[in-house]
Amino acid sequence: MAPLTEEMAQSLLDTVNRLEARLQQVEAKLDGKNGSSAPSDSMRMILIGPPGSGKLQLQVVGAPAARATGDMLRAQVAKKTSLGREAKKIMDAGGLVNDEIMVNMIRSELESNPECKTGFILDGFPRTVTQAEKLDIMLDERRQKLEHAIELQIDDDLLVSRITGRLVHPASGRSYHKVFNPPKQPMTDDVTGEPLIQRSDDNADTLKKRLGTYHDQTSPVVGYYKSTGIWKPVDASQEPGKVWQSMLKYFEGKPATSGSAGGLLNKLGLKN
Repeated sequence: MAPLTEEMAQSLLDTVNRLEARLQQVEAKLDGKNGSSAPSDSMRMILIGPPGSGKLQLQVVGAPAARATGDMLRAQVAKKTSLGREAKKIMDAGGLVNDEIMVNMIRSELESNPECKTGFILDGFPRTVTQAEKLDIMLDERRQKLEHAIELQIDDDLLVSRITGRLVHPASGRSYHKVFNPPKQPMTDDVTGEPLIQRSDDNADTLKKRLGTYHDQTSPVVGYYKSTGIWKPVDASQEPGKVWQSMLKYFEGKPATSGSAGGLLNKLGLKN
């Protein structure tokens, strides 16, 4: 039997997640027929990690809806929603979008996006303890709670080496690395053949400043989630497949529910 490659493993995980989402949709309909008004059980988590720690690659794990709050904000602005118009006024004036707008934007996404009914991953929020508290209040109002706060831990020097070699395809967001994940042709996107770029802020000096800001902001947030008992550390210096396995072990540790991707892996005989 041929060895299971990383691509094959990812394909299996994607298939499992799609099956899990379909199962939850069926179960939600059955719950509705039985007169249950309680929200269906699902996986709700946030990713905490510095730039370059691999959050984007890991968003496929554990929940069907991955939401970077920066992307959510840009989508609200593009759609010209009331929240988007309010946020645009603040940004055009050079200000920072306040916590209330951000939390209400997340609430709107949870209420309007069908994918979020089976769980969500938040990336980029909360960044402060106050934001974490407001997020908890909003979820409490929805009779939901965060289940996991995953911190991707990695040495700063390794991050610098990762990011300074990063190449990006602007149109799709696909990323490559000069050493760890080079394109088939130098500075060329594998899919479209279009040129790749290196972001202007992907240099050592800028990155070290960003990491300093990140650590100052994140330390109190990590402390907050440690106090709530949902914080879990993951070594993000590992290969992506091993990072996924580390996260899945945490998900397997929760009581068995219809919303557990790890539980379905176990049922299908795919648990390591």
